[in-house]
Amino acid sequence: MNYGTIKKTDIANGLGVRVSLFVSGCTHHCKGCFNSETWDFKYGKPFTEETEQELIDALSHEYINGLSLLGGEPMEPRNQRVLLPFVKRVKSLFPKKDIWCYTGYTFESDLLGDSRANCECTKELLSNIDVLVDGEFVEELKDISLQFRGSSNQRIIDVKASLESGTVQLLKL
Repeated sequence: MNYGTIKKTDIANGLGVRVSLFVSGCTHHCKGCFNSETWDFKYGKPFTEETEQELIDALSHEYINGLSLLGGEPMEPRNQRVLLPFVKRVKSLFPKKDIWCYTGYTFESDLLGDSRANCECTKELLSNIDVLVDGEFVEELKDISLQFRGSSNQRIIDVKASLESGTVQLLKL
């Protein structure tokens, strides 16, 4: 997996001050995407052990609330396979920090349903994510007044509550 950017003090992509990883590779190609250079799976730099350690070091600060995964598309199966062990490590080292993930896939139909995005590690990856912002960016539904999302079709999902209840539970902000 490659990544395009790491932000070590991000306040735009989740609650509080966060460390954000922008992975490379996306097949959605949403019209008006703010990060279209990351559509290419080869864009940026390889995600290495050194990269992972850089992120762990950045997360270790007390003022950091958690990790945000963006893209590109973190939930592309080839990205999920790399992110799963990393996310599990983050959860074990920092159990009080939350993990947000932004995806163009929809929670119930794409990630839990029968789709190309649902691979052998999707369920375990989701179980380690606290908040999922789902749905493709739709330029015609763009709304700059929305918190933590770009278009009104996107949802901010409490993943743990949704997995426990079997129905989508939106995060109460």
